[in-house]
Amino acid sequence: MTKEFAGKIVVVSGGSRGIGRSIALAFAREGAQTVLAASNAANLADAAKQVAAVGAEPAMIAADLRTLAGCEQVFAAVGQKFGRCDVLINNAGATKGGKFLEQGDDAWTDGFALKFFGAVRLTKLFWPLLKTAHGNIVFIVGGAARTPGPDFLVGGAVNAATANFAKGLTALGNRDDININVVHPGQTQTDRVEQLFAQFAKAQNKTVEQVREESLVKSGLRRIGQPEDVAELALFLCSARARHIHGTAIAIDGGGTPGYY
Repeated sequence: MTKEFAGKIVVVSGGSRGIGRSIALAFAREGAQTVLAASNAANLADAAKQVAAVGAEPAMIAADLRTLAGCEQVFAAVGQKFGRCDVLINNAGATKGGKFLEQGDDAWTDGFALKFFGAVRLTKLFWPLLKTAHGNIVFIVGGAARTPGPDFLVGGAVNAATANFAKGLTALGNRDDININVVHPGQTQTDRVEQLFAQFAKAQNKTVEQVREESLVKSGLRRIGQPEDVAELALFLCSARARHIHGTAIAIDGGGTPGYY
């Protein structure tokens, strides 16, 4: 790609760390003006330095995307500063693993508040701008949407709901010329996956190292995924070459998802 996204405005929720930050870096390298939205101002500042080193200095918005007010804050800031949006990456959200019977109600409400409702609200708010730009929405969801497990019931339910919502937008996307797709990352080397390994280890009375090794053996993976793997797919899905890829969900998990799909 040769600066295909020059002049485009790309909003990345959860853009301060992990997969979100890698996606912002990928778009910045291709000329995009990125907007990073997350709750932690310090993490945003660190990510902004990395993005600015490869492209345009990103806009940063510290907001609680669990709330409507936080999502409205992001939309208002983008509207005032740029007046347009070409790409929305719904990436924010980190649901908790653990034993179902030991998890409190807050694990469920918090999981849906950020990853599901945050994505729903941002999508609705940015839709008019994306319609004008004939833009793209990519939902970064997760393999548990298709393959739930007893130690990750919150994540599986939230992921499935988010993917279902994205698929349901397909007809509206056709009507308004907005491409919508879902990416299901598998195990990816981020702070987030290390937190999950720790939660699974506690639930299973094992060490983190045991859980990590058993996870790779069980899945049969040759390697754990990297944030850059997901970023390159997101970049392609928003490119002109992928314009006819719409309303689909793509796993990027090294073949770890069982079953035919």
